[in-house]
Amino acid sequence: MTTKDSSPPRERILAAAMRLFYTQGVRGVGIDRLIRESAVANATFYRHFPSKDEAVLAYVREHDRAFREAAAATGRSPRETVEALFAGIAEQFCAPGFRGCPLINAAADYPDPHHPVSQAIQEHMDWFRARLLELLTAVGHPDPEGAADTLLILRHGAMNHSRFTTPQAARSALSGAVAAVLEQAHAGADAPRTGLPRRRLSSMPRQEAAGRFSDDGSPVATR
Repeated sequence: MTTKDSSPPRERILAAAMRLFYTQGVRGVGIDRLIRESAVANATFYRHFPSKDEAVLAYVREHDRAFREAAAATGRSPRETVEALFAGIAEQFCAPGFRGCPLINAAADYPDPHHPVSQAIQEHMDWFRARLLELLTAVGHPDPEGAADTLLILRHGAMNHSRFTTPQAARSALSGAVAAVLEQAHAGADAPRTGLPRRRLSSMPRQEAAGRFSDDGSPVATR
């Protein structure tokens, strides 16, 4: 259905991209479809997005902005912030129309690690890992580096596994695993390691992505 509203053209194009790229895949949506759905002229589209890759980059950056905004909630302790982040992630994969992490899905179509879209996705994953590391250090985890990597793997794995089990089962498993990581902070320096090496793991493989949030894939902020 063609978008019909009075919002600025760029906003209409981005709204169409957010919906279509997520529900039908980046590769499955062409410029003509974006132009038709956003009800703009060809010249208008190309004035805002000189190429499809520019539209995909805007799509990635909008997801990054929305997730950072959700992760910036104040008034919580570091532990509560981690719990809220992962509760929000669970809300995403339990929502109708969930088709996987939009950034990992997009990464599958951009295997070149030097491509601007790949770099934007990597920057998001690096930021999220750094945020988790900061929070885990604040709660006194004995191995915040390894724990941050574990939480990232739990996040990616839960989003993919939720396709093959019930959302409730995936939510319960993710909640229990996150709680186990956080409980290690109470044991202090003698706590068992997370099971991952202390060296930094890549937060997301640059040339691999697997898996297919709400109907437009937006992150869900947890209150």
